[in-house]
Amino acid sequence: MQDRMTQRRDWAPLLQAAPLALVLLLFFVFPLVATAVVSLWNYTEYSLVPDVTSRNYAEMFEGCGNLSDGLCTTFRTYISTLRLCGLVWLCTLVLGFTVSYFLAFHVRSDTVRMALFLVCTAPFLTSNVIRMISWLPLLGREGLVNQALVGSGVVDAPQDWLLFSDFSVVLAFVHLYTLFVVVPVFNSMMRIDRRLLEAAQDAGASGWQTLWHVVVPLTKPGLVIGSIFVIVLVMGDFVTIGVMGGQQIASIGKIIQVQMSYLQFPAAAAQAVVLLGLVLLVIAAMTKLIDIRREL
Repeated sequence: MQDRMTQRRDWAPLLQAAPLALVLLLFFVFPLVATAVVSLWNYTEYSLVPDVTSRNYAEMFEGCGNLSDGLCTTFRTYISTLRLCGLVWLCTLVLGFTVSYFLAFHVRSDTVRMALFLVCTAPFLTSNVIRMISWLPLLGREGLVNQALVGSGVVDAPQDWLLFSDFSVVLAFVHLYTLFVVVPVFNSMMRIDRRLLEAAQDAGASGWQTLWHVVVPLTKPGLVIGSIFVIVLVMGDFVTIGVMGGQQIASIGKIIQVQMSYLQFPAAAAQAVVLLGLVLLVIAAMTKLIDIRREL
């Protein structure tokens, strides 16, 4: 009897984890495996051919070996995507850290702090598409921003670079994803023992020294987690880049979307596999900085 009870206790954790494991298997592992398998298939204009071929990867990197002719289309597209991702990451990191620092250390009342935090989350009550499209009437040639600039005499004519440009894409991304940095950074800051800040001040540290040597190191887990969220979301995005960039800015997500619209599923799957590998490398490098399992 004792042995049966021991066996039941040994099986209990596995049975409890089984539903979640099944969900992850069906909706995460299986789609990834299917994508990798389809990336090795061949295709024609009218059909998919279940086969093992390197055609999709060879076409993706065609001409990339001869650097004397310049960078190939794939490399240029990845550089464009990484450049946009880096700009968005830097802007969201600075803005998210600033907002979190203000909420955590400058707002004394818990009620006011929570109210302001809810104000930050209010835009998420609407969809990403609505929040993104709301910038169009503001940044267009006849938009409010151009009217204000021309009316105040700052510029002589409406500025075209405000919309359908890298600036508008980065602005929309920052608007959409800054909260993904604010939440983990704010959570890390609220865990900081305030006595450490007082000790730093008693030791003669200035405000900037306290910020750099005390707050930033203790906030590093939130910064890394927020950075992972932003990088993953931006690298695979194609809707924001397509709308705010006027379909003129290349990105890997946009290439995958176009290939799927032309029913070139194996080619799109190959692009997705390479993109996934790149994102996983970035995440692996960032997770070397902290133990995410301990933070979560």
